[in-house]
Amino acid sequence: MLTKEQLHEYQRYCIEFIKKNPAVLLILEMGLGKTIISLTAIEELMFESFEVNKVLIIAPLRVARDVWPEEIRGWSHVKDLRCSVILGKKEARTEALNADADIYIINRENLQWLVEELEKSHTPWPFDMAVIDELSSFKNCRSKRYRALNKVCPFISRIVGLTGTPSSNGLMDLWSEVRLTDGGKRLGKYIGRFREQYFKVGDMNPYTGEVYNYIPLPGAEEEIYKKIGDITVSMKSLDYLEMPECINIRHEVEINGKERKLYNSLKNNMILQLGGNNICAENAAVLSGKLQQMANGAIYDENKEIINIHERKLDMLEDLVEQSNGQSVLIAYWYQHDRTRIAERLKKAGYEPRELRSEQDILDWNSGRIQTALISPASAGHGLNIQKGGHILVWFSTIWSLEMFQQTNARLWRQGQKDIVTIHHIICKDTIDEDVLDALENKDTTQKRLIDAVKADLEVQK
Repeated sequence: MLTKEQLHEYQRYCIEFIKKNPAVLLILEMGLGKTIISLTAIEELMFESFEVNKVLIIAPLRVARDVWPEEIRGWSHVKDLRCSVILGKKEARTEALNADADIYIINRENLQWLVEELEKSHTPWPFDMAVIDELSSFKNCRSKRYRALNKVCPFISRIVGLTGTPSSNGLMDLWSEVRLTDGGKRLGKYIGRFREQYFKVGDMNPYTGEVYNYIPLPGAEEEIYKKIGDITVSMKSLDYLEMPECINIRHEVEINGKERKLYNSLKNNMILQLGGNNICAENAAVLSGKLQQMANGAIYDENKEIINIHERKLDMLEDLVEQSNGQSVLIAYWYQHDRTRIAERLKKAGYEPRELRSEQDILDWNSGRIQTALISPASAGHGLNIQKGGHILVWFSTIWSLEMFQQTNARLWRQGQKDIVTIHHIICKDTIDEDVLDALENKDTTQKRLIDAVKADLEVQK
């Protein structure tokens, strides 16, 4: 069991920052220990300064169920914190809510139920502190989870937002996250005014007036960072941990003339006749998804049947697995037909691919019993410790989500990894694959500016 004395200096700094500030935005990259930082601050606020009575922790399902309770059990100075996990069916959730505990942990999908349940029973809001794990999942101010939390924020005296990707889709994301944390004191209470002050209209539909995106005004980024700097601590893993080297490699594949003609037809006309079926894209978002599918080598028709286009990426994937010479390879896919085709190809090549889903799968991977593993970024984002099982990641598919992209990479590239991590990107040349990677890089640039602008310089603070 770990002890309080084993906390790092940067973790102690974050703990003191939480204790001194009622509103905190803690931007910590994967592996920096945001969970034990929060738990230590809670323990000291609760039992040393007596400033907190009950704490609500809101987290992704897997993290709520496994990571937070496990962290409490793993450290001697917080092991006596009484924890109640509000999960499962309604009866189980109600029982957990009514349990006598210090910390109540709930998954974000059940947050609306919690707020409504307390309202129905006319029970006063009982939590005077809240920790929002993965605050970036509250970036949509129109979502049910955001509205539920926003309703009770005035009754919470201390709020800590934890995230590693505060502006994964650009600066606009920051408003909702900061609004929940500080009640609108720094960036305003209304997103419309925030948008008017710091952005101008970018692309829009000239016929309907629909705005597709907003562009920050000159100096807007610096001004926004300055306004939230007093409640923000930001740290990069590379600055505080001994991280392994990470190498990114692009592998280009190229489709032939016939396949290119099909791709361009869908791209230019938003409709494609293929195998007696019509494949239609109703809007730009749908078109983007269908072009990504075609770049991967297959596409769903209107009946959800798979139509195979090419096997260029499958050929490259098989080569990469073979070149691994028996080392474990983790393969990230996005579409279900990607998974199906990958599994079929690798089985034919003599491999036995296995998806990492259950605890036994993860145990087998970390024990070296799985050579080729499949993982979906949608389910791999948080709380999955698999760095012991391998150091090679292959992106078969491209994805638009920077947060999922970074979190999936961090499954292998993190503290505890013993080897150089190699991340392979299989890219279909002159297709939307290239656009997606460029977009990810641009978003990461914005995010890095935020992190650098509010980065905690421990030497200055000493």
